[in-house]
Amino acid sequence: MKICFIGGGNMATALIGGLLAQGFKASDFSVVEINADNRTRLTADFGVRCGSDLVDGINGCDTIVLAVKPQQLHEVALLLAPLLTGQLLISIAAGIRASDLARWANSTAIVRAMPNTPALIQAGMTGLFALSNVSPAQRSQAEQILAAVGKTLWLQDEVMLDSVTAISGSGPAYVFYLIEAMQAAAMELGFNAADARLLSQETFLGAAKLAIASDDEVAVLRQRVTSKNGTTERALLSLEANHVKQHIISAAHAAAARSAEMGNELGAAT
Repeated sequence: MKICFIGGGNMATALIGGLLAQGFKASDFSVVEINADNRTRLTADFGVRCGSDLVDGINGCDTIVLAVKPQQLHEVALLLAPLLTGQLLISIAAGIRASDLARWANSTAIVRAMPNTPALIQAGMTGLFALSNVSPAQRSQAEQILAAVGKTLWLQDEVMLDSVTAISGSGPAYVFYLIEAMQAAAMELGFNAADARLLSQETFLGAAKLAIASDDEVAVLRQRVTSKNGTTERALLSLEANHVKQHIISAAHAAAARSAEMGNELGAAT
């Protein structure tokens, strides 16, 4: 598999690094990137071929990863349209629907991917959706690329990518928000900033690892920590009184709604 990345930012960097760790060679990649500093960095870090010319970049590649900002994808797709000869297009641009990308690029060999920022340390979660014309071999290629930076989940309905965006795409920000709150509480309870950070981050890390390792539902794990009339029960009663769980659920619904709105707004380009 020969892969061209259009855009050489953080996510492209993570994917290239993950694929190299899986045994790919630097010669398997090309990167089209307009920023000279990014080209220099990618060549220095990975030894991959980088340039600013689209025609040269996609030459000989059977898979093209569109790693540009959503607002740039329409222009890039129009430039690609007359150059494509059946290559698989993988878009990681949030919000742009596959049907709109297909219209712009005049191609139906399209997979949409919604990775999240933990992909930067190969701990990501990516939702995937393929148009019906994508072959089983191309689906396998897309999965192999995104699995280089974490877990993947195939979706049968593209609208579910809005839900993936709301849960795993935006989800790291929710976790960071809760860690911020725990750090602030720890400092109010007398810890310095460094110790508050350590206590909060390691607690989240350990709890997440326990949830992954256990066959029990997280509700059962929570109940095991919650002794009758104990400190944890008192804390959870405070959270329930302030409807924290419902607020988090409402926040996810708001994110999903905004993802759908972005699809409408960005897809309106002709």
